[in-house]
Amino acid sequence: MNGSARSLLLHPDDGVRIAIVRLQAGSREAGVDIVRPVPSGHKLAIRDHAPGAPVLKYGQPIGTAREPIKAGDWVHDHNLEPMPEAAQTAGRLGLGRLPSPPDPMLTFMGFRRENGRTGTRNYLGVLTSVNCSASVAGFIADEAMRRGLLDDYPHVDGIVPLTHGTGCGMRADGEGYAILERTLWGHAAHPNFAGILMVGLGCEVFRTETMLERYDLKSSERFRRMTIQGEGGTRATVEKGIGALAEMLPAANRARRTHRPVSELVLGLQCGGSDSWSGVTANPALGIASDMLIACGGTSILAETPEIMGAEAGLMRRAVSAEIAASLRERVAWWVDYAARHGARLDNNPSPGNRQGGLSTISEKSLGAVAKAGQAPLVGVMRYAERPASQGLNFMDSPGYDPVSVTGEVAAGATLIAFTTGRGSAFGNQPVPSLKLASNVRLMQTMGDDMDIGCGDVLEGVSLQDKGAEIFDRLIAVASGERTRSESLGYGRREFVPWQIGAVL
Repeated sequence: MNGSARSLLLHPDDGVRIAIVRLQAGSREAGVDIVRPVPSGHKLAIRDHAPGAPVLKYGQPIGTAREPIKAGDWVHDHNLEPMPEAAQTAGRLGLGRLPSPPDPMLTFMGFRRENGRTGTRNYLGVLTSVNCSASVAGFIADEAMRRGLLDDYPHVDGIVPLTHGTGCGMRADGEGYAILERTLWGHAAHPNFAGILMVGLGCEVFRTETMLERYDLKSSERFRRMTIQGEGGTRATVEKGIGALAEMLPAANRARRTHRPVSELVLGLQCGGSDSWSGVTANPALGIASDMLIACGGTSILAETPEIMGAEAGLMRRAVSAEIAASLRERVAWWVDYAARHGARLDNNPSPGNRQGGLSTISEKSLGAVAKAGQAPLVGVMRYAERPASQGLNFMDSPGYDPVSVTGEVAAGATLIAFTTGRGSAFGNQPVPSLKLASNVRLMQTMGDDMDIGCGDVLEGVSLQDKGAEIFDRLIAVASGERTRSESLGYGRREFVPWQIGAVL
């Protein structure tokens, strides 16, 4: 694509291009004569489609032709209908593919931990087992900073309180408890933490004692635990907590960045506050960056199960085995049942605003979200906050609510977050840096202090491949210590939101 182009091809197999500006009837674009005006953001047919033929965008079917569609015609809900369900699930597996790695020996500067994992930041954390200890955890972290506890430890990035709203009033087993357990211990063992102080009340349902062995977190110079009841109240616990952090700081400060292979990076893929251009610019560009990371042996985690509804079949066809495809199908079925039990619907039909912006079907809308995951093979499907079993593209089950989804990705081991947005997002994470990608030029102008990379120039002539490479390079720089905008603004101390599921008793 060059600066004079008026449309964009998202995948070489596509039968449509996306109009960047309004295309007038009688003009010519991409080798076809336009027979009907095509609004900006909408689809231009670049080949003939017989009735019932699939129409491809992102290399995937977004629907079938309701009537004959001629090359040069406007493609929208007047001549496009959703794919039949049987056609959505048909097709062979293993359709994912990867580019050649940009440099198989590429490295970044990371913190190698004793357990063999590599972090991109070097924090201490104050983690709570229950909401009853949330204030005390905040008191400990705030007082430690007020006393200048970090002044003599320049290699420690900060002290993060990780507080949440559950941990008691719940069954001591079952799905809700298992999710909380994976989330808390996933953070306790996260490689971006040099040390963790776990603070509880002492009588909560969620217990830490029986889980230390399971997660290899015996009390040591990197893991301490205490309870408010056991220490004798609030003030005593705060003083004991500050003392524990002071004892952990020398070891944390000894950590140094060293050259590590890019294959050790784990990238969480996220989007929020999307607009009609998100699926055209930022998401596909991030997908290219994700594919580049995976080609180097790294790992990406796609999440937000409700956001893939309508596009799950294409993701299943990228699975490397029938078992992985079945796991994804089971998670989607769980969500359909879960929504019905709570009187909700997983209805991702494009809204009037979506339709005005050019989205015609459920599949098209959801494929725009899945575009963040590029074209890589799907090697695993995980429960919320569960660590990937294999390097490569993994899908993690989660709600679409950004803080909950990212909390799960971090618990699963993500050491970087890439977050696309079209309308703007005020989000960050500690201990994991979050790179913000704006889908349009206007957002960079209005919220530029919050955005790291603008992808709107894809509509002005920059190729998706070049933009993806730019994102990949910035991810490596951030992994090596370059600060993101959300880090500079101080985001991330209140965005720890575990998924709360099940009855509150």
